[in-house]
Amino acid sequence: MTDAANEGPLKGLRVIEMGTLIAGPFCGQILGDFGADVIKIEDPKVGDPMRQWGRSLPKGLSPWWPVIGRNKKSVGLNLRTPEGRAIAETLIDGADVLIENFRPGTMEKWGMGYEALAARNPRLIMARVSGFGQTGPYATRAGYGLIGEAMGGLRHVTGEPDRPPARAGISIGDSLTAMHAVMGITMAMHARERTGRGQVVDAALYESVLAVMENLVTEYDLTGYVRERSGSVLPGIAPSNVYPCANDEMILIGGNGDTVYARLCETMGRPELAVDSKFVDHAARGANQSELDQIIGAWTKTQSLDELLELLEAKGIPAGRIFRAPDMLEHEQFKARESIVETDHPVFGKIKMQNAFPKMSETPGAVRWPGPELGQHTDEVLAGAGLTAEAIAELRAKGVV
Repeated sequence: MTDAANEGPLKGLRVIEMGTLIAGPFCGQILGDFGADVIKIEDPKVGDPMRQWGRSLPKGLSPWWPVIGRNKKSVGLNLRTPEGRAIAETLIDGADVLIENFRPGTMEKWGMGYEALAARNPRLIMARVSGFGQTGPYATRAGYGLIGEAMGGLRHVTGEPDRPPARAGISIGDSLTAMHAVMGITMAMHARERTGRGQVVDAALYESVLAVMENLVTEYDLTGYVRERSGSVLPGIAPSNVYPCANDEMILIGGNGDTVYARLCETMGRPELAVDSKFVDHAARGANQSELDQIIGAWTKTQSLDELLELLEAKGIPAGRIFRAPDMLEHEQFKARESIVETDHPVFGKIKMQNAFPKMSETPGAVRWPGPELGQHTDEVLAGAGLTAEAIAELRAKGVV
């Protein structure tokens, strides 16, 4: 899809992204997915580390970059030089939003704190993404996603109870912070409609994780209970677990409601379990969770995953497979909703990636192009900011762009 076809809800919104790695750039990705004109400022020599990030580098390139860099324009600009910062300020003067995820104090050291930038552009919304926020005794500490996940409470409750805390499998702390930054930006845009002024969106990794920790703090405050790791189960909610199938496959079954549980018992050919005093209601099933899971697991292990899915669906019992990338690419639900799309990449050719979410009926998001080459749009963007071709060439010779 070309830029000319962009009719996303954020069309016309100009965003300057000065972030690296995941938290700041994922914020820019989301805004770009929904039509914002995102100009990504990168070091002109090495670019965002995400360009070389990941387990594998097919054709010497990271499969991560086409996703997190999508729908953005890349400008190579050395912010460690006075000339580079002056150009950045010019770009920010014409922007609605600035995203940055440097260590707090860096922008101020460069003379580009919010007060200085807002004096030139009062409508500017500045999203500041960091480990611990812009204030407090931890503000200037380095804070990667895993630290925020630990401080926000997620790591302690993730994994098996007899093992050290586990990682979620993705950089969830960074992604949550990016999403909170996007929420803050859109709320600040709404407020700007009333006040005419922008503001700072201060998104901290640990607070973004804390925000999704349900009643963890309140439960401790009221009862003294500290939530612990529980593996694949939700303590006290049964049956709701991963169960073994034939051929070493696995199935997820959620049958904890009384009526759903009764249907599950009928389906297993064990209707007596629905009235057994150990499993008769929610509290009883929770108290005897392990025993019930063993009974269900012994039944599921006798059948294939596909057989079980068909049987449980017919009985109205929530169940599902544990999806991997190959499953997603072949599944009818993903295809029907275009959850995964294909786009053209100059090196990889046709590549597949997740679509823009959520779905919007009138102004949907879209993947218009994959992550660009480093500095691909430098001349275009700087010319649009008033620099001549000669001036750009001179800056390039000096290593500024």
